[in-house]
Amino acid sequence: MDVIQSLLGGFAIALTVHNLLAAIVGAMLGIIVGGLPGLGSVTGVALLLPLTFTMDPTTGIIMLAGIYYGCMYGGSYTAILVNIPGESSSITTALDGYPLAKKGLAGKALFTSNLSSFIGGTIGIIFLTFMGPMLARIGLSFGPAEIACVILLALCSISLLFGVNRRKGLIAAFVGILLATIGVDTTLGQSRFTFGSMTLLNGLSFAPLIIGMFGFSQIMEMMVQKVNADTQKKITFKESLLNKNEAKRILAPSVRTGILGSFVGILPGAGATTGSMFSYILEKKMGRNREQMGKGALEGVAASESGNNATAVGAFAPLLSLGIPSSGTTAVLLGGLIMWGLKPGPLLFQSSPDFVWGLISSMYIGNVISLMASLAIIPLLIYFIRIPNAIMIPIIIIFCVLGAYTDQNNMFDVWIMLAAGAIAFILSMNGYPIAPLLMAFVLTPMFETSVRQSFDISNGDPAIFVRGPITVTVLCFILLFIAAPFILRLVRRKDKAANTSGIVAHPHGK
Repeated sequence: MDVIQSLLGGFAIALTVHNLLAAIVGAMLGIIVGGLPGLGSVTGVALLLPLTFTMDPTTGIIMLAGIYYGCMYGGSYTAILVNIPGESSSITTALDGYPLAKKGLAGKALFTSNLSSFIGGTIGIIFLTFMGPMLARIGLSFGPAEIACVILLALCSISLLFGVNRRKGLIAAFVGILLATIGVDTTLGQSRFTFGSMTLLNGLSFAPLIIGMFGFSQIMEMMVQKVNADTQKKITFKESLLNKNEAKRILAPSVRTGILGSFVGILPGAGATTGSMFSYILEKKMGRNREQMGKGALEGVAASESGNNATAVGAFAPLLSLGIPSSGTTAVLLGGLIMWGLKPGPLLFQSSPDFVWGLISSMYIGNVISLMASLAIIPLLIYFIRIPNAIMIPIIIIFCVLGAYTDQNNMFDVWIMLAAGAIAFILSMNGYPIAPLLMAFVLTPMFETSVRQSFDISNGDPAIFVRGPITVTVLCFILLFIAAPFILRLVRRKDKAANTSGIVAHPHGK
C-alpha cells in the first residue's frame, strides 16, 4: 500500500507543468535521436546532459530518462524502412522489420514496433515500481562468472538459431568473434590484429559496422538485383493498422520478452542491445511462428522491441537502488545524479522520495507520450517508403556515410562501413547469415571481460564456473543446447530405420 501511495505522490510531482513538459521534450528528442543512425542513446543523453544542469534534479532526470526510452522507440524506424538500425538495440528489429517492409507491410511493422515497445516499457516500469530494490539485489547475485556463462549460452544459441545452414551460422559467429578481438587487449594492454595501424588500436566501432552490414549492403543488393518498391506505393494508413488476429499474435511475445528484458536490465553491463538479442533468441526458440522469424514475422519485431524497452527501464533498478549502472547510458545518468548532489543507493528511496517516485511516475507518462508520438508519425513514414528507388538509394547512402562518420568524427569509420557493406553483401549472396556475426561482435567483449574478471577473482582457478548454483544451471543448459541437435538426429534415424524395417516386413501393408 505504501508503494501505491508513493506512486500517487510521484504522479502529483510528475504532472506539474514543467515536469510534464520535460517528459514530452525528452520523449520527442529521444525518438529523433534514436532514428538517426550512428548516434544512439548514450550519445544523445551525454550531449543533452549539460542542458539539464540548471534544472531541478527531478525535472532534469525526467527529461534524460525520456530521451533514453524514446531512443528505443525511434531506433526501429530506419531499421524497418531502410534496414539501418538507428539504435544498436534495433539490430534484431531489422531482421524481420525490413523483410516486412519489402512485402509492403512496413506500416504493420511500425505499428507492431510501437505497440510492443509500449507493452515492454510498461512491464519494465511495473517491475521497477514494485520490485525495484529486490531486482537490484537479484542483479548483485550475478557476478562475472555467472554473466560469462549467460553470455556463453547466448553465443551458443545465436549461431544455431539463425540461418538455414547451421554450419554457416557458426562460421558467421566465429567471424564476429574475430572482429571483436581487434584492438588493444584491455587486460594485458597488448595490440591484437591491428597490423600496425594506429586507427585499429581502439578496435572496430560498432556503428559503422552495423550501418555497413545492414544499410550499405542493402544498397548493393538493390542495385544488383534492381529491386523496385512499386508494390509499396499503394499502402494506406488504414491498411497499416493491426487487425484482431495480428494483435493477438504479438501480445504473447511482447509480454514474455518484456518480463525477460526487465531481468536482463538489472545485469551489470547488459544494456538494451543485449536485452533485445536475448528476447529475440527466446522468441526464436519458443514462439509459435518461429519458423518464419527472419523472413518477415511480426513476432520477431515485437520480441525485439518489447525486450529492449523493458531492458532500458529495468536498468534503472540497480542505478537507483544500488548506484550501479548496468549500461553505458545509465553510467552517464549516474554522472548526472552525482553532479546534482544526489547519492544513488539503498538510502535514496528514503532520503529523496520525491525525486525517485517523481521519476518512476514520469516513466508511465513518458511511455504513453512516446506511443502517441510514434503512432502519429507513422503516416509520414509510410509516405517516405513511397519514394522511388532512384531517389531513395542516394538518401540511404547519405544516411550511411553520415551515420558512420558522426559516430567518432573519423573518416576511417566510413571506410570500415564501406568494407563491412561489401563483406556482408558477399556473405549474404553465399547464404551466410549476418545476424550471428553482429550479435557475436556485441557479446564477445562482454564475455571476454567477464571471463578475465572471473579468473582474477579466483586467482586463475577455472572451478569458479562450477561453484555457484547459477553457473552450474546455465552450464547444464549450454550442454543440453549443444547436445540437443545430435540427440534429435539419432532419434530421427532410429524412427526412420524402424519405419523402413516395418515397410520391408510388410510390403503389402498387411
